[in-house]
Amino acid sequence: MPRRADDRSATRAPARLSRETIVAAAIDLADRDGLAGLSMRRLAQHLGVDAMSIYYHLRDKDTLLAAMVDAVAAEIGADVPAAGIGADVPAAGIGADVPAAGIGAAESVAAGVKADAVAVEADADGQVDAGAGALGPGPWTDQLRALITRARRTMLRHPWAARVLEARDTPTPAVLRHIERVLAVMRGGGCSVSLSHHALHLLGSRILGFSQDLFDDSPNTAPTGEAAAAQAAAWAETMPHIAELAAAVAHSGALGGCDDEDEFAFALDLLIEGLDRRRLAEQT
Repeated sequence: MPRRADDRSATRAPARLSRETIVAAAIDLADRDGLAGLSMRRLAQHLGVDAMSIYYHLRDKDTLLAAMVDAVAAEIGADVPAAGIGADVPAAGIGADVPAAGIGAAESVAAGVKADAVAVEADADGQVDAGAGALGPGPWTDQLRALITRARRTMLRHPWAARVLEARDTPTPAVLRHIERVLAVMRGGGCSVSLSHHALHLLGSRILGFSQDLFDDSPNTAPTGEAAAAQAAAWAETMPHIAELAAAVAHSGALGGCDDEDEFAFALDLLIEGLDRRRLAEQT
C-alpha cells in the first residue's frame, strides 16, 4: 500500500522535485507512451528518483491523473491575453488537491475559482462588444467556436486526457475555469441563463474539445479480414442501413473512432447554430 503524503515516515522528497515537476513529467510520459505506459514506478524511473519521493507529493495514481488533466485543461486558457475573458482567474492550482465538486455545486470552489470580471454586451444580432477581449469582437458564436477549437487543439496534443476526463465524476478547478469562459461568451452574446445551462448539457464533452461516443468504435476494437467480411455480409441481410453506413464512413479519429475533424466540426457547427436560433427566439 503506497504511503500517503502526510505519512511522517514517508521518504523526504529531493529538493529539486516538486508536485509541478512530477505532473509535467507524467504528462510527457503519457504523451509519449499513452496511459498504458504510465505507472508510478515508470514515472519514478523517468524522473530518476525513488517512487516514495513521488508519493510524498501525490498520494496515489488517481491523484496524479487528476492533477495531470487539470494541468492539461489549464493549457486551454494559457494563451488568453491579460485583458481577455477570464484574465483575472488564477492559474490552475496543480499544487493543491483537486476538490470534489460538480458543476451543480460550483459554489464549493468559489474561493478558488474567481468569476470573470468582464462586462460584455451584445446587440440583437449577438455581436459581442470588444470588451469581451480574449476572443476578439464579433458574433458570440464565432467566439464560442474559437474557444472550443482551442480546447480541441489541446486535447489533440494530449490524446490520453479525454479518456481520463470521461472517467471522472467531477470537474477539476481548471475545467471549471474553462466552463466559466464558455458561459462568459454565451452570456455576453445575449444567451439567457437557462439557455446557457441547456448548452452545457447539449455540448457535453465537446466543451473540452472531444466527443464522447456511445460505443467504443476505435480501429483496434473492429474486426478485420475474414471476420470483417462475414460481419458485413450478415449486416447486409438483416441491417442494410447499418451495413451501408459502415461501408461509407471511416473510423480513424485521433480522439476516438468517429471523433475525426470533420465529424467534430459538423456537430459543433450544428449545435452552435441551433443555440443561436433559440437565443433569437427567446428575444421575440
